[in-house]
Amino acid sequence: MNFKEELTKRTEEIEALLKKAAPKEEGYQKTIFEAMNYSLMAGGKRLRPMLMKETYRLFGGSHEAVVHPFMTAIEMIHTYSLIHDDLPALDNDEYRRGRKTSHVVFGEAMAILAGDALMNYAFETASKAFDLAENEDEFHRIANAVQILSSKPGIYGMIGGQVVDVEREGQPLTKSVLDFIHELKTSALIECSMMIGAVLAGADDEAVNKVEKMAKNIGISFQIQDDILDVTGTLEELGKKTHSDEKNNKTTYVTLFGIDGAMKEAERFSADAEKILEEISESNNLTNPFLTELICQLVHRKK
Repeated sequence: MNFKEELTKRTEEIEALLKKAAPKEEGYQKTIFEAMNYSLMAGGKRLRPMLMKETYRLFGGSHEAVVHPFMTAIEMIHTYSLIHDDLPALDNDEYRRGRKTSHVVFGEAMAILAGDALMNYAFETASKAFDLAENEDEFHRIANAVQILSSKPGIYGMIGGQVVDVEREGQPLTKSVLDFIHELKTSALIECSMMIGAVLAGADDEAVNKVEKMAKNIGISFQIQDDILDVTGTLEELGKKTHSDEKNNKTTYVTLFGIDGAMKEAERFSADAEKILEEISESNNLTNPFLTELICQLVHRKK
């Protein structure tokens, strides 16, 4: 398997799904469609929908069309969170994915509305999976997936983590508080993605719980690497300004452990995720080499 070729192929497939789902830029309210598409189609790793589909494949899912609405929905939710995160009231960032942020291009009011619109449109999109259900069991799996999609990004997940991050900005944080923020703000959407993939494939509750733990480790490892890249990366590599954590006086794994220490922690969380993946693969007698390599690559990424 050529990982880079497979990664490109999968990314292009996700881009095609997003393009198909994106609203047409027409009508009196076309500005909101333009703003939604501007951020949604700005590129990126497309990690969350990719992890969703690969987890679906890991558990032997065979009706991939039913996953597609959720793949586009999770990327819409992720994009809305980035639009709001970049606003002047929060991080006040000017660049995202190599281009000007939404509020810089469309104004703050329209950026807020674009984020709101993407969040709502995500559920409108995900609900279309019900029309694709081939039997009653799959219909119930879709309903379970919608529940996960509605809870993980919410007050006990992504938004909850964002709240603590905002309230504690500029304050020194303990590792336990920092982990809490990472687990909710970053890991929650990755957990959401992988759990939905497992549920739609018919995984049982025990397996889904293992997937949730694996995804939590992936998310924390991913966020630690993000903290490292904020110090070591460049605008050209990351598509956004660096040293923002330092500018905002944020506690990160780098400030707590240094770059080398943070990298060791990222590798530890990644190794724990890989161990759980091995357990799942052995118990299901199924493998997904691409997913294994993807988890490994995330901790060594440059952007």
